[in-house]
Amino acid sequence: MPDQLPPFKTAPRSAMPKSIWALGFVSLLMDISSEMIHSLLPLFMVTVMGLSATTIGLIEGVAESTALIVKVFSGALSDYLGKRKALAVIGYGLGAASKPLFVLANSASMVLTARFIDRIGKGIRGAPRDALVADLAPPEMRGTAFGLRQALDTVGAFAGPLLAVVLMLLWHDDFRAVFAVATIPAVLAVLLLVVGVQEPATVAKHKGVNPISREQLKRLPRAYWYIVVIGGVFTLARFSEAFLVLKAQQVGVALALVPLVMVGMNVVYAAAAYPFGWLSDRMSHHKLLALGLVTLLLADVALAVAQGWPMLFLGVGLWGVHLAMTQGLLATMVADVAPPALRGTAYGVFNLVSGGAMLVASVFAGVMWDVWGAAFTFIFGAIFCGLTLVMLVLLRPWRSMASWPRV
Repeated sequence: MPDQLPPFKTAPRSAMPKSIWALGFVSLLMDISSEMIHSLLPLFMVTVMGLSATTIGLIEGVAESTALIVKVFSGALSDYLGKRKALAVIGYGLGAASKPLFVLANSASMVLTARFIDRIGKGIRGAPRDALVADLAPPEMRGTAFGLRQALDTVGAFAGPLLAVVLMLLWHDDFRAVFAVATIPAVLAVLLLVVGVQEPATVAKHKGVNPISREQLKRLPRAYWYIVVIGGVFTLARFSEAFLVLKAQQVGVALALVPLVMVGMNVVYAAAAYPFGWLSDRMSHHKLLALGLVTLLLADVALAVAQGWPMLFLGVGLWGVHLAMTQGLLATMVADVAPPALRGTAYGVFNLVSGGAMLVASVFAGVMWDVWGAAFTFIFGAIFCGLTLVMLVLLRPWRSMASWPRV
């Protein structure tokens, strides 16, 4: 049985809606702001605040999993209200409001508070935004739409660290001054979202129905739950990208140049996200996801053995390729099988499972780093990638998913 339904190969291609472009640039601006901070934050916590890798892993794990867990509630709420844009505005607004707290942080608890507020904002906006992209995009262009948004998002993800490097060099490693500048693009992102995105009316007709009732959850097909399981196990094979930054410091990269690691990864991610999104509209999702796992495995091996710039950037580049292959793909797969009125809830539940996996993976990675060292941390990731690949191959019901109609 073919992996792609013929109608989605041969249907006329529609123009990309302007609101999807606007959402992409909103993501770009917010990522410039966030990555200016996040590319420096692990070093700030180690060199200025004297925190351990275990503490960093705990902070990052709690922060990232909080964002993913909150998505289940915001996604369900967006289905219930029949409105997604308002929740996205609240989420981006909290992200912007958290930025000044990093400037003032002088303890682990203050950093955790700032990260917590920032990630709550990300959690609130994440599922409604993804559901909004799925609502706006023509079905035959969903992969391309998610790839476009992801590509623009990732341009911000490498522009932010690059700007951080420049400012660190100009201002002699003044972390707090760089954190202050990061507030500006965050505010601009909120303003663009308010004026530049028009919400479709397709979801409003379903408002008032409790999307997390047993009756409504039964409408989510088996294909969706297979995606949830695979996505959760896949997340266990990954951990916070803060450990890429710490690896760069370990191999001797100068403090002011460490953010170039995130720049390099995100340049690759941004360049590859749209092509892989386009490809996902034309090839087997199962095969593309498997290739993404193989790429992550190779990245982990390269980072485990890295002793200098060449192998470090090979691993970081492969990490960016795997993100480009899989992140938009998983979002597209959820959109393809979830009923339109339950898309927000579907993204929320998917990310709830991934959130728990991200917490476990990041905390465990931090403990392994402190106890056994960096190499063992990345070897663990490679081993789990292999286990996930075996699961992907052996999970027979997964293979029949392509025959399920897109909605």
